[in-house]
Formats: sequence, C-alpha cells, structure tokens
Amino acid sequence: AINHSPRNFQNSPPIGASAPHSGTSQAIRRPRHRPCRQPGSMELRETPRPVGCGRHRDRGPVRGAPGGSTAPSALKGTIIVSSTTRIGIVVACGILTGILGMTTGCGKNSADTNGQGITLLNVSYDPTRELYREFNAAFAAYWKEKTGQTVTIQQSHGGSGSQARAVIDGLEADVVTLALAFDIDALVDHGGLLPQNWQGRLPHNSAPYSSTLAFLVRKGNPKNIKDWSDLAREDVQVITPNPKTSGVARWNYLAMWGFVLRQELGRDFAAKLKDGQHADEVTAAQAKAQQFVAQVFGNVPVLDRGARASTNTFIQRQIGDVLINWENEALLGSKELDQAGVELVVPPLAIKAEPTVALVDKNVDHKGTRQVAQAYLEYLYSPVGQDLAGKNFYRPVSPEAQAKYAHQFPDLELFTIDEVFGGWAEANRVHFADGGTFDQIYGAAR
Repeated sequence: AINHSPRNFQNSPPIGASAPHSGTSQAIRRPRHRPCRQPGSMELRETPRPVGCGRHRDRGPVRGAPGGSTAPSALKGTIIVSSTTRIGIVVACGILTGILGMTTGCGKNSADTNGQGITLLNVSYDPTRELYREFNAAFAAYWKEKTGQTVTIQQSHGGSGSQARAVIDGLEADVVTLALAFDIDALVDHGGLLPQNWQGRLPHNSAPYSSTLAFLVRKGNPKNIKDWSDLAREDVQVITPNPKTSGVARWNYLAMWGFVLRQELGRDFAAKLKDGQHADEVTAAQAKAQQFVAQVFGNVPVLDRGARASTNTFIQRQIGDVLINWENEALLGSKELDQAGVELVVPPLAIKAEPTVALVDKNVDHKGTRQVAQAYLEYLYSPVGQDLAGKNFYRPVSPEAQAKYAHQFPDLELFTIDEVFGGWAEANRVHFADGGTFDQIYGAAR
C-alpha cells in the first residue's frame, strides 16, 4: 500500500527540542590493495562488527571520512557471489570469505594486455546492487559486440562516505557511483584522483538518474505515520543511518531540515532563504529546524553505516517504527513488503536526491582502462541504461524513459540541495563537518 499524505504543512504538531542519546563508534579501514580479477560480476561489501552502548549502536565513520573522524580499526571483508533481496534480507547462495585486499592472481594493470579481458571496479553506495547487477551485464554484452573485448565489472558497496574514504585510502576504483556529489568532491580534495571539473564531464551534472526519500512502517501503520512531523513524536522510533558515513542519511537529515523551513516560511521558502529582507524570519526557522532534527535523532535507537544495514535493522531485527530510505529502494522491494510485515508511506514533501558518477582519472590511467571506463559511464545515459534505471525505480533523466516510468513514481513537492542549502560544499560545512550542526545535535548527550 502506498499512502499519500495530504499536502498540509502548516497544521503539523508543534516542533520541540530533545537531545539524542549517546553511543560509541567503531571505525573501519579498508586495506590499500586492489581486489583480484574474478570471472563474472562480483560484489564487495564491508562487514563491520557492531559496537555500542545505550540506545544508540553506532557503527561509526571511517577515519577521515568526509565530516567525521574516529580511531581506525581492522576490516573484515567478504567477496560475495550471492545477492541481497530487494528489501535488504540477505540470502547467501555462496560466500567466499577473505580479505578485501587479496592479491593472488592480480596484475598491476587491468587493461586487456594479454587477451584475457578487462576488469573494472565500480565503487558504489548501498542500494545500487540490483541496478548495477543488470547494468553491468548489459554493458558487458554491448562492449563485447562493439569491440570484441570481454569486460568484467566488480562492484563494491557500502555507505557513500565510507566508500569515498576507501578510494582515497587506495581502493583502485575505475569509476565511482556515489550517493552525493560531495563524496566525489572528496576524491578531488583529499586524493587528487580526478579534476575539479569532473561534474561537467557528463550530462545532467554527472547525475544519470535521481531519487528521493520514502518511509517504511509496520504493517497497518499502527503509529499512523504520515509525514516528517510524525518522526519527532515521543512514541516513534526512527531508523536512519549515520550521516557521517551514509549518503542517504545526509539526504534524510537535510529533508527533515527542509521540511521545517517549508513549514515555517511557506511555499516560497527557497526564495525567502536568499532574501535579506526575511533574515529574522529565516533565523527563527533555522533554529526550529535544528530543534526538530535533534528531536528526531533523539528517537533513533541505531545508527548503522549505510542504507542497506539500516534496512536490515528494521526488517530483520525488527527495530524501530519507521525506516527512512531511498524511494527506489522501497519501491524496488514493494513486492516483498507484505511478506516482511511493512508498508510504504510517501511524505508529500521531500528532497530531490541526485546521485552522481565519475571516472577516477588517476586510477584508470594507471590501470590503462580509461576508454572502457568512460564508455561504461556514458552507457548509463543510453536508452538501455535509462530504461534499467527506471526499471529499478530510479527516476531517469531522458524524456523517453521518464514518460515510460512516470506511472510508478508518486507526484511530490521536491526541493533541491542547491535551492535550500547552497549546494553540497555549504551543506557539509554547516551540517556535517566536524563541529557542525549534526555533531552539536548528536554530541549534546555525550
């Protein structure tokens, strides 16, 4: 069931303040080695050991991750040839356990120098497994027909910020397909891995698809959760990942903040934010937004590293009353929702999330894979790539695919990060950098 809440932003319950509960964090560091070439398409995912105390169980940011810093620890890695179900329930068809940096059989160069084919590594964020499983097969067939070369695409998935940190620390991604542009900017700022103008090298600011946010609630919606204001109620437990490590968690955080600004400033809130004549009104609205977000995070019992881990917390571990997640993740798993005992609620206002993709120049030049890696990203904009995006419930950018898949997306009021927060660099500086508003909110109870 998809519940569309009425577009009433002015009559929501009053916004109050509440400090979040404390927790500890465990950092994860990936080794600096490149994963080996293996036949077929593989997924590489991190398996952190959860630690924590109190109501929060925080799996913590990677050391030096954009916006976060904690002490490092060892990585447990698995190379998995099984898949996860569309709502995050892991079904192990066959697991090869090992360390992510295994080097047996690895050469220095992934280019086709000996006729055995080319290997690419796509380092991506949590919920893209299903999309890229299909896309990789389609691209491999396309490239084989076009060039005669065999290309194998390996996948690495995790929280978007953690994935960016892993690439900076030496994970030799040919391409990155992350949840937000800021995480790719970090590869420029901290690793010099690609040029500053990377976002202008592909259409639509290197965002071949978009998404937004939705809620999963328990079957029958016993807490009657309809929009963002309900997440601050004392009787509601909210599941969202850690904004220090997860892309969707930052989108979630900013969506909550933007909801209050829309509620306080009205429909033209984006214009008022930039108009000095409304400075006092904007200041008051920003203060209420911070109070509201603090109250919501006070209702979060678990801070996982990424979107898929939070889905598992909500579905498998049966923790929480509502999960904030990617729209595409929720819609993709709609057939399994009833079996899992949950249903979908779509809030009437949300943020337009634009995941971005990029070539990692330093790595592809070292490995000799620039041509095929560039073609791989360009294929995302092809009719086949756009159709697969829509099929997997991402909002495509091509008019043809948009028209084909329009029926499956709710009609929402969407705002962008540029309109409301001044872009990712500014949003990170204010909200997610060390000492920013998230640290103030989350650290208040520590």
